[in-house]
Amino acid sequence: MFPAGVVAGVKALACEMPATTGTPLARWTCPELARHAAASGITPAPSPSTVRRWLADDVLKPWQHRSWIFPRDPHFTVKAARVLDLYQREWEGHPLGEDEYVLSADEKPGVQARMRIHLPLAPGPGRAMRAESEYHRCGTLAYLAAYDVHRARVFGRCEPSTGIKPFTALTEQVMSAEPYSSARRAFWVVDNGASHRNWAAADRLSSAYPNAQMVHLPVHASWLNQVEVYFSVIQRKLGPPRPPGPPAARCAAGNDPARQGLARGTSAPGSPGPGSATAAPAHAPPPAAHRQAGQRPSADSTRGPARSGRRTASTAPARPACAPGPRSRRPGRSHPR
Repeated sequence: MFPAGVVAGVKALACEMPATTGTPLARWTCPELARHAAASGITPAPSPSTVRRWLADDVLKPWQHRSWIFPRDPHFTVKAARVLDLYQREWEGHPLGEDEYVLSADEKPGVQARMRIHLPLAPGPGRAMRAESEYHRCGTLAYLAAYDVHRARVFGRCEPSTGIKPFTALTEQVMSAEPYSSARRAFWVVDNGASHRNWAAADRLSSAYPNAQMVHLPVHASWLNQVEVYFSVIQRKLGPPRPPGPPAARCAAGNDPARQGLARGTSAPGSPGPGSATAAPAHAPPPAAHRQAGQRPSADSTRGPARSGRRTASTAPARPACAPGPRSRRPGRSHPR
């Protein structure tokens, strides 16, 4: 049994940042807390498992953290309230009509198109799916999307990069389609990115489409943009491990990752808008030289001389075609080491 003062002292230490004690850590772990308690002269010194049990009693997890943003826009409340009213189908105190729409738009830059060297191995009894981390880089793309907040409809497109011209192409894709082309008003909720910043972007939109009105979020508040929820769904459903696919469907600009994901059996909120390319099959056939044998190309024919120590498997799956997707990583831990 430990005195109540020792337990309280360790819990108080866990509620402080390590830097305040001179410890060069960003976050505490239970072993570090036990070690620091012993170095501080706390007797009897608790073990890491004892510290873990004490913290669990008070639901304290100092090894975890959550992101936090301090608003820095002096007009944050006013700007945020306008956007939140639109989400509730209100504008300047009046309800929106049936022919008025709210679109949330943004870009997801730097989407890395990668080609996996080996196909993932399917899961089996007592074994999770296995995805190798090796890949070839096929460049980067930008994914632009406009999300109809109240009808769960998505318009998406890939471009080589972000900018005014790609965003203008997205607005044209949406505003040239019904019901937005004949709508009384179409509100475009955007953040303050360079592609659609300040009054100049709003003027470009309203000049091209008189029934369109741009509404800016507060500065440094893109987390209020509803399309970010859609991007989060896309990231989770189309992230690692990523199935391979034909290069024409995945590495060329103008394709919609949402449609490609739906074609592979996953889903995304809403339906992709017009202009998106048709998705190709999820798996590419083996190269012609190895199609009959059912083998993948050898190291000599694909990546140059094989390095010593690398495995060779003549019965391994065929090498996939170019497919974007982030590199597989080891899952993070939610408990202290």
